[in-house]
Amino acid sequence: MPRQLPDGLNQLLEMLRNTGEPFLDRAPGSGAMSMMYSGITQAREFDDPPGLYEKTEFLLREWVTMFHSPKAGKDSTHAFSLFVHQVGVDLRFLSKIRFQKISEREIPFLPSDVRPMANMNLQGILKTDELISRFFRLSTEMCVDLSYRVLLDQTIKTPQVIRAKCFHTLDAYVRLISLLVKHSGDASNTVTKVNLLNKVLGIVTGVLLQDQDIRGVDFQQLPYHRIFIMLFLELSAPEAILETINHQIITAFCNTLFYLRPQKAPGFAYAWLELVSHRVFLGRVLAVTPTQKVWEKGWTMYSQLLVSLFKFLAPFLRNVELAAPIQLLYKGTLRVLLVLLHDFPQFLCDHHYNFCDVIAPNCIQMRNLILSAFPRNMRLPDPFTPNLKDLDSYIKTRAPVTFLSELRSSLQVSSEPGMRYNIPLINALVLYVGTQAIAYIQSKGNTPNMSTITHSSHMDIFQNLAVDSDTEGRYLFLNAIANQLRYPNSHTHYFSCTLLYLFAEANTEAIQEQITRVLLERLIVNRPHPWGLLITFIELIKNQNFKFWNHEFVRCAPEIEKLFESVARSCIGQKPTSEQTAS
Repeated sequence: MPRQLPDGLNQLLEMLRNTGEPFLDRAPGSGAMSMMYSGITQAREFDDPPGLYEKTEFLLREWVTMFHSPKAGKDSTHAFSLFVHQVGVDLRFLSKIRFQKISEREIPFLPSDVRPMANMNLQGILKTDELISRFFRLSTEMCVDLSYRVLLDQTIKTPQVIRAKCFHTLDAYVRLISLLVKHSGDASNTVTKVNLLNKVLGIVTGVLLQDQDIRGVDFQQLPYHRIFIMLFLELSAPEAILETINHQIITAFCNTLFYLRPQKAPGFAYAWLELVSHRVFLGRVLAVTPTQKVWEKGWTMYSQLLVSLFKFLAPFLRNVELAAPIQLLYKGTLRVLLVLLHDFPQFLCDHHYNFCDVIAPNCIQMRNLILSAFPRNMRLPDPFTPNLKDLDSYIKTRAPVTFLSELRSSLQVSSEPGMRYNIPLINALVLYVGTQAIAYIQSKGNTPNMSTITHSSHMDIFQNLAVDSDTEGRYLFLNAIANQLRYPNSHTHYFSCTLLYLFAEANTEAIQEQITRVLLERLIVNRPHPWGLLITFIELIKNQNFKFWNHEFVRCAPEIEKLFESVARSCIGQKPTSEQTAS
């Protein structure tokens, strides 16, 4: 049975839902983005009501004390319950405070645990959406100001102590935000949670930008980096309540980081790069989920973050000498790409085009890192093995003698049916051998034809692939040849002759049937049909030397025979003669 929330917590969360301007209950999407932008805008509104600063400071101090108390409980849930219980008990006096105007003289007569909060609500804290936004803005500013005081304290000598003192308040504040996000709204109402998160992220973003503008070179990244990364880690916990809004959380942080991209917040650039390269952030944003559209959207959002980084670096990287700050950012970028290359290569494969568009022309190493990515399920041929040398050697001298017997295994990448062969490698092999054959024939003063293409090392390779390959490999090989049957040129003419020669010299009808299939399946689709394809098929069915119509596969069924006759009429404009079709 799920644990019931304490009454005080329920009342506080109900207050978040029922304030005067219900921004938390608007639908996400554009609504969530509007929450973020309104938070950024409200971070620059300083005309706070009298006493609000003091009340916010009191609330924050109370929470930090409770958070670090030994009785705080696991994940601070006990401290949070006590904290909101105080606020919740006080809310029971809210109507009396609003309508009967309790005076300060009455406060001492209230219960002792209610007096501080009654005084706050007497002044109107947390009554409206505007005041809630101001509370988060003031709390963020207080945490940041405290961090500045610690960072500038000359009496603190070690970085470990500095960080510990800063994180003491920052981590407590982050935990308060995460608990409010998790428990705001009903369990089934994710809109309130998403909008509250976007609102807070917008406020922190606005405070950061304002701080950067005011302090200039004295701006400190540490408090903002800590807030963002700890809040993301808090909201990445394996809890059912968070898993329902997992995608919205990722989207909110990606939008925040895009708004704080280096072009917009250069003083935050190093911390920004640490955030986008954090292992948990990478794992969440680039995770492949069962829902393809969800993870594709995550990949797209992350690619936009990288594009913004490349655009920022581009003008600086055009210089041969890099300034020390840019050199540091550049090296950090290379490390990010190395992580992506190792852990998420498919992401780089899918987005390489957009990345190469914005990378500076002289950034060869960066571009090579991206272009070196290949899918995990692919096994790359070793470029330093003598395979290509063996191919060239065989073409020239027909040695080594083992080349043909090993060729088929060189083209295979797995044992899974339908995925056994490296298709790009087969296509490249066919084209390479064909171009070498054409060059050889032309060097002898000849042109490719049925006589000049025969009895050569090039044709040995093709015949070996046709005979030695299994059905799948042969089909891919024949398709690689058919891919070269295009417009009139030496390639089309050579490969047309090659396909016809393989048909004529085939030692089994299975090879001839597969050649016919490769041609036929490209002809029975709607026009246009490549010129070289038509010429090859017409020659095959018209030239009696090939005895096409005598083969059993042409007449294996009446509907197949009619199909061949129909295609023949379409190609040559007449029905095959009785002499052509005679058995």
